[in-house]
Amino acid sequence: MSFISPNRSPSVKLALAIVIGLILSVPLFSVWLMVYDREHQSAEAKASIAEGWGGPQTLAGPLLVIPYRTQSTENVVENGRQVTRTHEVWQQLTLSPETVSLATDMRPDVRKRSIYEVVVYEAAVRGKARFAMPADLSRLGVAPADLALDRAELRFGISDPRGLGPNPAIVAGGQALRLQPGGGTAATGGGGFFSWIDARNLATTPMPVDFAYVVRGNGSLSLAPDAGETLWQLRSAWPSPSFQGGFLPAKPQVGAQGFDARYRIGNLALGRSLVAKPGDRKDDGGEAGATGTRLAGVSLIQPVDVYSQVNRAAKYGFLFIGFTFTAFLLFDLIGGVRVSGVEYLLVGAALVLFFVLLLAFAEVIGFTPAYLVAAGAIVGLETAYSAAVLGSWRRATFVGALLGALYVILYVLLSLEAFSLLIGSLMLFVALAAVMYLTRNLNWGGKAAAEAEA
Repeated sequence: MSFISPNRSPSVKLALAIVIGLILSVPLFSVWLMVYDREHQSAEAKASIAEGWGGPQTLAGPLLVIPYRTQSTENVVENGRQVTRTHEVWQQLTLSPETVSLATDMRPDVRKRSIYEVVVYEAAVRGKARFAMPADLSRLGVAPADLALDRAELRFGISDPRGLGPNPAIVAGGQALRLQPGGGTAATGGGGFFSWIDARNLATTPMPVDFAYVVRGNGSLSLAPDAGETLWQLRSAWPSPSFQGGFLPAKPQVGAQGFDARYRIGNLALGRSLVAKPGDRKDDGGEAGATGTRLAGVSLIQPVDVYSQVNRAAKYGFLFIGFTFTAFLLFDLIGGVRVSGVEYLLVGAALVLFFVLLLAFAEVIGFTPAYLVAAGAIVGLETAYSAAVLGSWRRATFVGALLGALYVILYVLLSLEAFSLLIGSLMLFVALAAVMYLTRNLNWGGKAAAEAEA
């Protein structure tokens, strides 16, 4: 006995078709969960591939850290009396360069493991900085005579030091420096490298610094600017960059051969002075690193994320079920072809299976080829089954053509994200108008109305 009997009224048949469509929402929701699960597995696999290579990198520096003497007072109680004691302590003065000019060449590579792949890079960084002693130290309560310039440290920040390549070459004031691990900057959570430096000449002469190093990472590369003026040229052969952070490049050149981006950032835009005492830069995020509004950077994105594409496609699953069920219902109501509830259920199951096939093939051969394979398989299956259910290849061809058109429209919706709502709403309007026209003379009361007349 069929779930949708030809003796029932058209309104009852419509209601039962809707109920079956709602039942299919359970496996359709399971497809969404499957997409999220596979995406999570992909993220874990990518993290495993990139392990030991270096994570998303943030670069900072150079910064000159100078110890200085200052007086500290504290109130203590001795013999029941409050006594104020003063003693000498050492603090650190952080001096940013007046200018920094960097050129970074990112060399991307795609690493694969099984069906998963991740974009990694090796970035060659070259730059020049210029430090000068500020003339207004007295405003900060620091006397030049209290500065221990011979015990200064020159610091460079790298958020993930595992990715640091061969020993960097750092030359300050014409002298090559011997580097030490750690001692980075607050913007990189303390990660990086540093060198002890005798900066006594800085009291009378600006100090130039030339540096060059290589850093490995994956996904993104960012810079935490800290100079009076930062000039950064960033180049790569990767054709799909995503510029991010609080500062964007001016007129970046992006093409099939890669991109070339140039930044120019001043300390007034950063909202900070070139000289800082302890506690002056708490807004940098401390050990957590610089905030996103203080960074300039780029992500090397992959043009097609199969999981986001399949997830978006699955959200249109109800439209496929609705349009196909509407076609079968019209053949039932107008064409007089008996369609049972089981047949509705099997047709809907095949439509849900499309998204499973799409996900499975997309992980192996890419989204577009997978879409063609999955759509072709389901259209062929539905057409052959419809020929048996509807008793006519002509009717089955109509169903196959309808599904083929729906898959074409869906692909267009996925490709033109900005116009997806407009196209989808127009498609629904046309479909509703067609159903209203075809059923304009249909007696939705059906059998009940006929019995009432008798």
